[in-house]
Amino acid sequence: MIKILYFASLREKLGTSGESLELPAGVNDVGGVLATLAARGGEWASLASVKNLKSAVNQDMARHDTPVKHGDEVAFFPPVTGG
Repeated sequence: MIKILYFASLREKLGTSGESLELPAGVNDVGGVLATLAARGGEWASLASVKNLKSAVNQDMARHDTPVKHGDEVAFFPPVTGG
């Protein structure tokens, strides 16, 4: 089981700030988690198309190939701009 957190506009779009997810067989990195979530369809599918989607594993910035294992915390957030 991993903990997933959604921030900013993702939280609003998905209607949740987080969830727990049992890692499906063969899913062992951030990209696999993202693909699993997007496969739900609807608003979830939009996760795969967020340009420059940022992610973190255990509060460290991550890439799609960053490993994920049982007990990890994975966070997704859109890029932010300042003004």
